[in-house]
Amino acid sequence: MSRMSGSGTARDGARKPLKSPLRNATMPLVLGGTDGADQDGRGPQPQFLVDVTPQQLRQSQISEFTAWLRTQTNKQQRPFQADTIIAYAETARALDRWMTEEEIGEDFTGCSVDLLNRFFAAYRNAHTQNGTNTRQRNLHHIFKWLAARYGHPDPWADPDLVRYGPEKSRPSTLDTEFIQDLLAVTGGGKATVFVDIRDHAMVRLLTEGVRREELAQIHLQDLSADLIASPFVRAVPLKGAREYSQGRLVPLAASSARALTAYLRVRRTHKQTRLPNLWLGSRNRGPMTGSGVYQMLERRAEQAGYDPAAVRPHMFRHTFAHDWLDGGGSEGDLMELMGWHDRSMIDVYTEDLKEQRAYAAKRRRGEMY
Repeated sequence: MSRMSGSGTARDGARKPLKSPLRNATMPLVLGGTDGADQDGRGPQPQFLVDVTPQQLRQSQISEFTAWLRTQTNKQQRPFQADTIIAYAETARALDRWMTEEEIGEDFTGCSVDLLNRFFAAYRNAHTQNGTNTRQRNLHHIFKWLAARYGHPDPWADPDLVRYGPEKSRPSTLDTEFIQDLLAVTGGGKATVFVDIRDHAMVRLLTEGVRREELAQIHLQDLSADLIASPFVRAVPLKGAREYSQGRLVPLAASSARALTAYLRVRRTHKQTRLPNLWLGSRNRGPMTGSGVYQMLERRAEQAGYDPAAVRPHMFRHTFAHDWLDGGGSEGDLMELMGWHDRSMIDVYTEDLKEQRAYAAKRRRGEMY
């Protein structure tokens, strides 16, 4: 019987469609696509760049700039932290948004001094002078990169660029009653719940003059092996150095050492206990960030009956500096404890209540002649 019989033809007709041996096109639609089918009914097709807009060029420059930053080091010869890179890129995006609103058909190399002066003036009108000062400092970095990459003249070298200095304001000092109430709502050192024990220890370390980011960056390796016998913690510099030789040692009061020891005990029950970060989130979540410290303080302040908007973590450093000098501590020791290398920081931090300290010192001195 022939292989091409009728029965064979029937079997061939029922055969499943054969698969193609060729590789399918898997190009991702990175440049966007259409939601509907094209005229041939083949479904969404990729859209490719037809023309380049100034906004697209600026966005590409921001991406290239941030990639470059990840290969560079800061003034301390350390890699830029992720938060720093994000801040620099966000400032460049703020300029990009303004240029888009103003319909400026240039990329960043088209930014003249006059254009930047217009941008900073508009930003100042919509925000604050301190915010504008921060934007100016952050934005300078992308123009340094543009000078190196494209030969674009650095506008910050032009004397006609209008500078916005930071507004000077008196630092605020926290009331002793507020600190006591904050310690009370976190358990007063007798809490049994993980979050209360953790928050109490964090507040205690803030009272030692530790910065918010320093607090968030503490690792287990930064603690003394026996906090009761050797009560100290190593505060890592804000620029992220993790070498043991770097950073300053912060001596702890006995109450702070006990609070930290209590937290280490309950930390062992956390599902993320093997992480190197000291502070772990509630509900077995991962490490806390500087933002988490801020949120904790606001939540606890409101729980204690205070306006959370009036409290910031950095106020604890101002309070520590005032109380140290008010108690007769030396300026040199204060600089060492706070990690300052410039004596002018003492004047900045202790501006609040300086008259009160002077009058109290005079009363303690008594008759001089």
